[in-house]
Amino acid sequence: MKISKEKQSLIIAGAITGIISVILVLLGNPTNMGFCIACFYRDIAGALSLHSAAVVQYVRPEIIGLLLGAFLISLVKKEFKPRGGSSPVLRFVFSAFVMIGALVFLGCPFRMVLRLAGGDLNALVALFGFIAGIIPGSLLLNKGFTLGRSYKQSKVEGGMISGLFLGLLVGLLFIPSLLKFSESGPGSMRAPIIISLVAGLVVGALAQRNRFSMAGGVRDVFLFRDSTLLTGLVLVFVSALVMNLVTGNFTPGFTGQAVAHTDWLWNFLGMALVGYGSVLLGGCPLRQTILAGEGNVDSVMSVLGMLAGAAISHNFGLASSGKGTTVAGRIAVILGFVVITTIAFVIIQAKKKEA
Repeated sequence: MKISKEKQSLIIAGAITGIISVILVLLGNPTNMGFCIACFYRDIAGALSLHSAAVVQYVRPEIIGLLLGAFLISLVKKEFKPRGGSSPVLRFVFSAFVMIGALVFLGCPFRMVLRLAGGDLNALVALFGFIAGIIPGSLLLNKGFTLGRSYKQSKVEGGMISGLFLGLLVGLLFIPSLLKFSESGPGSMRAPIIISLVAGLVVGALAQRNRFSMAGGVRDVFLFRDSTLLTGLVLVFVSALVMNLVTGNFTPGFTGQAVAHTDWLWNFLGMALVGYGSVLLGGCPLRQTILAGEGNVDSVMSVLGMLAGAAISHNFGLASSGKGTTVAGRIAVILGFVVITTIAFVIIQAKKKEA
């Protein structure tokens, strides 16, 4: 069977990404957290004093690298085309709820795959939830849900987020006194800055070229019977699994997993909310970060929404811990489904009236 060039590229990119993810753990990152978009935005929010959870405060160079890698490769390939203006407030709100769902589960779709590759079976429950959230979101898209069209923006507007992230890197390297750093917990566990940055740059460039999207891969299978995007996701899992087996970091089971809990219902529902919100936004947290690097101002609003969601989660006791979920976190997940669904149906009905 002949494999298309697009799938070949995704296979290579997925394999490289999975290998890099495990290497980052071997060099100091938390277990099964070579990359975690949600966790890393949470850490950055803490470093910027947006929340006061002392164990999760650090400007993660991986996130800076992801965005700048996408920015640089899009410039080289002449794909830096700033656009925006597509329901920015709704994108901010949806993204905040996506972050809340992720922090109830304790990981984004990227980390879900890496946790599963490390033997964490709680992530398998979350995977079912993620798919369960994407399916109704895809049905809403079929019924006419849209966040509206975007419009051409200036290069200054499109490049602003890259400039801000570059400023974060300068602060991390040369003015660390402006930032907060965890002295214990996940935020204190980190690979060397330069290695983390380079890893992010490489994965960011690969993700930009190959349109990596965890939610998009599942959506395409459901709506179009197209497994192309899913190929990259599968190879991230396979390569990370092999690396974990080779390095002795594969620990199968539900209990005793790092930065994880066994509350299966809320692992399922938390990641279902992530899938639901992501498919309506047009991409998971990783994809939103990459699009922001390309100059998509709508995705910049998603990045800001995720930072706000992280701050809200830790300031109001919504985030889970290894001990389990919180009552406030459970309520917030249900509220997320209600708010997003209500907005979606209002938009669909408005579109029908316009037609």
